[in-house]
Amino acid sequence: MNTLRASTIFRRMDAVEGSLCLLCNRAGQRHAVERVFVVVSRLGNGVFWYALMAALPLVYGTGAIGASVHMGLVGFICMLLYKSLKRYTVRPRPYMTHSAIRLGTPPLDLYSFPSGHTLHAVAFTIVALHYFPELGWLLLPFASLVALSRVVLGLHYPTDVLAGAAVGTLVAWLSLSF
Repeated sequence: MNTLRASTIFRRMDAVEGSLCLLCNRAGQRHAVERVFVVVSRLGNGVFWYALMAALPLVYGTGAIGASVHMGLVGFICMLLYKSLKRYTVRPRPYMTHSAIRLGTPPLDLYSFPSGHTLHAVAFTIVALHYFPELGWLLLPFASLVALSRVVLGLHYPTDVLAGAAVGTLVAWLSLSF
């Protein structure tokens, strides 16, 4: 599939998903709600995950260094994949396509598909829970909020988030099988 064909498919999807994006975006326009999603989105940009990787050996001892390294390697692979996909798919962000959708926080890059925040959140969560399942109470809600924040803030379509989650899951599970 070439870039032109991908853009045609995305234009059709954008028309269908636009109303759902607008609904989520409007729900997040209350100041307090928007602030929560902005903070979650910024933390999900790496700060939370880097802090987790640093904290694991401090909390669990030197045996957790392997888990942190594993997460770091998965993060690097995910970054390469999502940047390549974005360069190929070139899907505009919802706020760029639908004038009624308000941008809640500046994007890190130009394109929407897939959601890199969600991709990383899902991959990191799966790897971390493999080693430390007791962290599920923290990581599962946080990863879910990161994914939701991307739609609420007008940065991604639901399919961007679902694709990011799927790629993150695939990378994490493949990494765990080695």
